[in-house]
Amino acid sequence: MIWLGENIEFPPYEYTTEDGILALGGDLSTERLIHAYQRGIFPWFNEGEPIVWYCPLERMVLYPEEVKVSKSMRKILRTSDFTITENKAFAEVIFNCKYIQREGQDGTWITDAMLSAYLQLHKLGIAKSIEVWRNQKLVGGLYGIDLGNGVFCGESMFSKESNMSKVAFIHLAQNCGYKLIDCQVYNDHLASLGAIEIPRKLFLSYLLS
Repeated sequence: MIWLGENIEFPPYEYTTEDGILALGGDLSTERLIHAYQRGIFPWFNEGEPIVWYCPLERMVLYPEEVKVSKSMRKILRTSDFTITENKAFAEVIFNCKYIQREGQDGTWITDAMLSAYLQLHKLGIAKSIEVWRNQKLVGGLYGIDLGNGVFCGESMFSKESNMSKVAFIHLAQNCGYKLIDCQVYNDHLASLGAIEIPRKLFLSYLLS
């Protein structure tokens, strides 16, 4: 396993393990994070552990035009009294993603260091959020990285009311003009919304196009 030092360069993709791990260590500096995302690499680790950098062989992505909106979700989108905003409450969104209780999980992978790093990326206009409000209270949302090339790298989402993270995700797909939404690794929830796995090589080609 390759450990990173002060140099922000990552090893060749061929060093990726079967679990998708490319390297360990380094830091969460703005320069390194931007460099990583531009190359399809993202950090994912727990508090107290070394930084782990991933670039999975199979990438979970959503082609926005293929987002699945169920009949029940169409009704919610049509009739519910919520408001959707973009980049109006990034700090609130990431704090909720960090601290909200999730069924089947003891904690969150959003460490204090990651929270600080992504707040800084937001100040630079790189990390962005979608917010869902009801009665002026934040009830759902998501955040991620906008690479400026039509690719949005989703990081996390949350709901305080049923389906509100889905509302944010569907809004991202249908209204924000991205050609591809990076969902990183497979999960059933995203698959139900239309996300699929594609080979890493194909995913990387979208970052360069």
